[in-house]
Amino acid sequence: MSRSDVWEVFARQTYDEPLHHVGAVTESDEDLALVSARSIYDEQPWIEMIIVPRASIREAIRA
Repeated sequence: MSRSDVWEVFARQTYDEPLHHVGAVTESDEDLALVSARSIYDEQPWIEMIIVPRASIREAIRA
């Protein structure tokens, strides 16, 4: 498979703060995206990190 998808990466350091966007990774599947996100964005002591396929993000308001 040569197709790659963009995965948006969100994380937080404490449970009382919201998830915030920390970056994006481009990989061909979810497992590789998880590994890339962890290795690229590990500079902070995150308690939670998630990835979301960019294609799954929907716009709620357009200015």
